[in-house]
Amino acid sequence: MAKLSKRRNFIKSAALASAPFILPSSIWAAKTKPNDRVVMGFIGMGKQNNGLLNNFIAQGIQAIAVCDVDTKRRLNAQQTINKKYKNSDCQAFVDFREITENKNIDAVCIATPDHWHSVITISALKNGKDVYCEKPLTHNIHESVEVIKAVEKNKRILQTGSMQRSSSEFRIACELVRNGVIGKIKNVDISVGDPGRPCNLKKEDIEPGLNWNLWCGPAPLRGYSSILSPRGIHNHFPAWRNYMEYGGGMITDWGAHHIDIAQWGLGTDDSGPVEAKPPEKWEKWKSKRGAQLVYSDGTTVTHKNGFGVHFQGEDGDVKVNRGRFAFIHKGKEIAKFEKREDGSLGSALQTAEKTFLKDGKIKLYKSNHHIRDFLSSIETRKKPITNEIVGGRSAICCHLMNQSYYNGEVIKWNPKLNNFSEKSGNPMWLTRNYRGIWKV
Repeated sequence: MAKLSKRRNFIKSAALASAPFILPSSIWAAKTKPNDRVVMGFIGMGKQNNGLLNNFIAQGIQAIAVCDVDTKRRLNAQQTINKKYKNSDCQAFVDFREITENKNIDAVCIATPDHWHSVITISALKNGKDVYCEKPLTHNIHESVEVIKAVEKNKRILQTGSMQRSSSEFRIACELVRNGVIGKIKNVDISVGDPGRPCNLKKEDIEPGLNWNLWCGPAPLRGYSSILSPRGIHNHFPAWRNYMEYGGGMITDWGAHHIDIAQWGLGTDDSGPVEAKPPEKWEKWKSKRGAQLVYSDGTTVTHKNGFGVHFQGEDGDVKVNRGRFAFIHKGKEIAKFEKREDGSLGSALQTAEKTFLKDGKIKLYKSNHHIRDFLSSIETRKKPITNEIVGGRSAICCHLMNQSYYNGEVIKWNPKLNNFSEKSGNPMWLTRNYRGIWKV
């Protein structure tokens, strides 16, 4: 990574002038001083990171810098922070390295388009920063491997933004599966949208105040499109995620949530599938459902339309989505809740938990707040719930499924070596052609 020729001085008096935001005592170990707080920078100030910014501040961190390649978004985020702290200390930058290389910053929050995730994450890790990075953690398989290595080498904390693991309905669903309550799992249906596709958007006049070259970064330099980078401040999730140059469609965007839960339920966070299969009647760029991941015990994960994540076992079914939960055991409905129904999600989960998990031997990592879990890990130096291995391997699952859609081939995979097996696949499917200095 090229070094900046000149670093800026970020916060000469920020720590003294800013109103102190103290982390709740429940987060910190007893040895921590009562006025300690995590100093953070935020990179990529669109809809997602503005929400994360407010949530992090609510947990007591000190935000001192923001970065975005769009002037309006950058200054808007800076203004938000200054208003929160009632001062003018927040720095605003175009180049992310101004944040990742600043020694006054403890941690960064990254919510750029996916094609930037690994480059910025590795820069932050090498410079001693802990990282909260939005999902999917990476844009390709090679990047997952390199991010995992970088976390281990630099002894840092990384949390992936796959926050469903911090919700009780997903944890209890996976505990039911892991404890064998519904027997051997035959298949898991995951309901997400379409795979990625090539970007062929029309060129538009560039948005004033946008560094388009830097927005493209490691991806090919193409003409500006407001579909990729909306003009100015916006309150929607831009469609760059649909295009394979920048994301991986909904397979990575939502697969990083639902395939991640399949991984958790199957107990394969430290491994993964051994095969990825395209739909039976595959058509290039037309096939949008039906791809499968196959695990070593024969269990399949199938891309379908349906109910979030549906674990299908020999003795029953567990279905889970945000605010939705259903549990059927040996043909009998044990618990069910959907938002439109009477009752509560909590009571449905409690019924399942008390009846079938009271003596369960497997208790999964319990996090009630994804950001708080990350901040706690910064203090304890213990891995958070969606650490680099979880986020990296869940992303690999998504990328394998996408490659089966892109190429129409059965891919044999070695999850220990993170490489193709049995002479299948193509080395270029693991990575991308990186542009300029932005290499991983």
